[in-house]
Amino acid sequence: MDVYSTVFEFIDMRSFSNLWYWISLAVLWSTASHWVLGVPYDLVHRAGRHGGQAQDDLEAIVRVNCNRMMSVSERSGLWLMLIVSAIVSSLVTLGFWYGIEFAQAVLLLMLPMVIVAFLSLRTAAYITQQSLSGNALRDRLARLRLIIQIIGMISIFITASWGMFYNLSHGALW
Repeated sequence: MDVYSTVFEFIDMRSFSNLWYWISLAVLWSTASHWVLGVPYDLVHRAGRHGGQAQDDLEAIVRVNCNRMMSVSERSGLWLMLIVSAIVSSLVTLGFWYGIEFAQAVLLLMLPMVIVAFLSLRTAAYITQQSLSGNALRDRLARLRLIIQIIGMISIFITASWGMFYNLSHGALW
């Protein structure tokens, strides 16, 4: 058996019947809900409990990340939007017009993350414009995290439902 066959046997391209796909889905949403605007959410909790230096650290990290996001958005926002739109359109076409399972699986991972990125950028703009700090900043980050978790739950439900439908209708499990 050659290396190519071994690698593709280990990383099966039938995504919805592959354990690695479901592990990556869980890790993706776990990471997305923990890192809100590039800030670990435990730092938000620590700032709320202890204040002082923890609150200063939170505000500094949020300020840096918001400024970075706004800078990238201003310089490259249009190009990023065009590239992401082209990728999503290609995945929709390949996945649902041509029936390629791998494209469907990647689309079901990517499309909700595009929504999360848009909401994060909008929140960063709001935080920057309003110069939020203290309790108002923590509340805004908590609200964004809740929205991300809701999007994650809906995404996991839709992905699991589509994956089960696909596996049952295409006979991948037998």
